[in-house]
Amino acid sequence: MAESEITQKASSTSHDENNHDVVIVNEANSDQFGNAIEQSKEGKISRIRGKGVNLSWEDINVFVTRSNKKCFGFLGGNEDKEDVLQILKNISGEIKAGSLVALMGSSGAGKSTLLNVLSHRNISAVNVTGTVFLNGSPVRQEINTMSAYVQQEDLFIGTLTVREHLMFQALLRMDKNIPQSERVRRVEKAITELGLAKCSETLIGIPGRLRGISGGEKKRLSFASEILTDPPLLFVDEPTSGLDSFMAQTVVATLQNLAHHGMTILSTIHQPSSEVYQMFDNLILLANGRLAYVGPREEAIPYFERINYPCPVNYNPADYFVYILAFIPEKEEESKERIKFICDKHDEWEGSNIKKKPLNERVNSFETTVVSGSRYQASWLKQFFVLFHRAMLSAKRDKMVSVIRIMQSLILGIVVGLIYLRLSYNQENIQNFAGLLFFIVTNLSFASLQGVIFVFPVEVPVFLREHKSGMYRTDTYYLAKTMAEVPIFSIAAVILITISYWMANLREDAGAFFICVAIGVLIVNTAASYGYAISTMTSSVETATALGPVCMLPLLLFGGFFVNNDTVPDYFIWLRYLSWFNYGFENLMINQWEDYPGMIACERNNTASCDTTGEMVLKRFQLHEENFYPNLYYIIALMISFRIISFVMLYVRARRLT
Repeated sequence: MAESEITQKASSTSHDENNHDVVIVNEANSDQFGNAIEQSKEGKISRIRGKGVNLSWEDINVFVTRSNKKCFGFLGGNEDKEDVLQILKNISGEIKAGSLVALMGSSGAGKSTLLNVLSHRNISAVNVTGTVFLNGSPVRQEINTMSAYVQQEDLFIGTLTVREHLMFQALLRMDKNIPQSERVRRVEKAITELGLAKCSETLIGIPGRLRGISGGEKKRLSFASEILTDPPLLFVDEPTSGLDSFMAQTVVATLQNLAHHGMTILSTIHQPSSEVYQMFDNLILLANGRLAYVGPREEAIPYFERINYPCPVNYNPADYFVYILAFIPEKEEESKERIKFICDKHDEWEGSNIKKKPLNERVNSFETTVVSGSRYQASWLKQFFVLFHRAMLSAKRDKMVSVIRIMQSLILGIVVGLIYLRLSYNQENIQNFAGLLFFIVTNLSFASLQGVIFVFPVEVPVFLREHKSGMYRTDTYYLAKTMAEVPIFSIAAVILITISYWMANLREDAGAFFICVAIGVLIVNTAASYGYAISTMTSSVETATALGPVCMLPLLLFGGFFVNNDTVPDYFIWLRYLSWFNYGFENLMINQWEDYPGMIACERNNTASCDTTGEMVLKRFQLHEENFYPNLYYIIALMISFRIISFVMLYVRARRLT
């Protein structure tokens, strides 16, 4: 097909966060699938009734455009070129309601692409044409809301228990009109049906940090999360990946049980054992983007015998089919001819046995559409409170976030207090007081940065998946996540300052102490905001950890201790304005020395060279008392600005990847 004939780029989701107009109604007593779909006046599907649906598709073609841009004409020419690669070629097929279907093929055959196309997910980077039908009626993007998708990688918040995770899903994914008692009932039903009762109170776990449930239990938990809303259609990507043969058989048996209860299930699967292969009702074989076989599993072996590719005796049929449909590097030409022959035979058989829909029903299911209505089941406030509760549980149970951070502040406060124990107010200790206050600012800043730098690289995959499924908004997630960590940062700051303040003999005044604590709380939250900004800009923990301290060091240098503010070069003045070290240190020094009632002892012969008052100390460090309140405003402004930047970065990532 020529490039000009390729239809417009498909969009897996509208960037409008309000794209939900489908209501799913499952009636346990309904066996009428013929009239299961009702349509609005505009012809759009408005509801699905019954225990299952028939899924079919016709003439699915997928193209990807690869751009070969030249670097200023130096790499072999001046013109940019675009190559169009066709991934799927005229794919048609059908799945009956209540069946479990295996989608198989060698690596690169197009299995995951077809699964994504049929579910209308993860296809924003490709061009798609063709028609998808539910019970005979064409559907477009609305299939997202009437189906569930279990991805290959299991992503969870590991600090939650199995029951807590499912309850969280139930609160945000189920229809807002469903009462709480029904949500709890469905959670318990999912736990029972998926065999998760024994581990229902066990933490899901974080690899390498927090022990939790097994890989098979995680996979079944993924299924449980998706069936809470009783979807009639389930797409599963590689459910047995990474599991041993026994656990793989258990997982597929779970899918088989769901199919027997009326759910239509399409699953990609890689090298299933003979036992697992026998559990599937139907089989779809792909090779090089073409169909090699579509039909009942038990008829696959006789079909291949008829085209002179009999399966050897005592040989796993799944392994045999994948082998004959795979490219063998040392036999490339032979492999191509074999695949072409098998796919051509299927096309001949399909042409004589499959009756296609009338032309007036064969529309392009992948045109970009904007659908009205909210895609979220829960209100803004409910989303926020549920997410905030989850974030609080996570922070409380993650020892690295809570206990270790508090213990670090406790131990460090004692060590610093011992180093600066009961400082005397003399000329030699003026520098020590300044060093102590700047150390407090520095320690609070770096501790907060390191505490949050890994947060979003770790949780963004979970956030993107849940946000994409319509569970919650970006702003509710961000606010709940960042606000839940404020108490931990604040408590750590209070502990460090309280211990070191009184042990080091800082100004013995209750008002000065509470001001010092308040400034410390502002500092830790501003540093955390800076860490959030870096965290949302990076995609891995390693990158964020390496980048964070490097980005903070210039701000530290212009914090008012190493370089006097009045001597900062003009071309670096902007760094001083971005440094909360500068504002925090100046305010702590003002709090310590402004209107200091006592005299600072001077043991020198020439008292003129001594700083005997607090005002003289501030002048020595080129700090200005009138800057106290402006500094507070600047710190607050930086805290808010960094949080806005981090939110915008997260929002952009959410829009780009969903």
